Amino acid sequence: VQLVESGGGSVQAGGSLRLSCEASGAFNTYGLAWFRQISGKEREFVAAINWAGDTTVYADSVKGRFTISRDNHNTKNIAYLQMNDLKPEDTAHYYCSADPLHELYSSRTFSPANVWGQGTQVTVSS
Repeated sequence: VQLVESGGGSVQAGGSLRLSCEASGAFNTYGLAWFRQISGKEREFVAAINWAGDTTVYADSVKGRFTISRDNHNTKNIAYLQMNDLKPEDTAHYYCSADPLHELYSSRTFSPANVWGQGTQVTVSS
């Protein structure tokens, strides 16, 4: 699986952004998730979605504000993270990750065994 994120940028508090994660090259079902990281801190779980797109999990800090979704096609799958009511504390580098061994992303911490994109920066100003 190869992952490419897009959609990051700068926004004022209360604004919205939608991140996209284009996943290609996979021939099995896999869970997708979004994490975020501030420089000098550990990567933090944000949200996860299963292969079918009917089960989602969120970190408490984003519940009610962020929505994860996905579109599965023959050779390319896209995961989205709709972020509303953004806060300065949401500022971070956001990463998409795939769990090739589970239909629902199984880990809530960084695992080098999973596949990671390069990330996209989100900056929220007050």
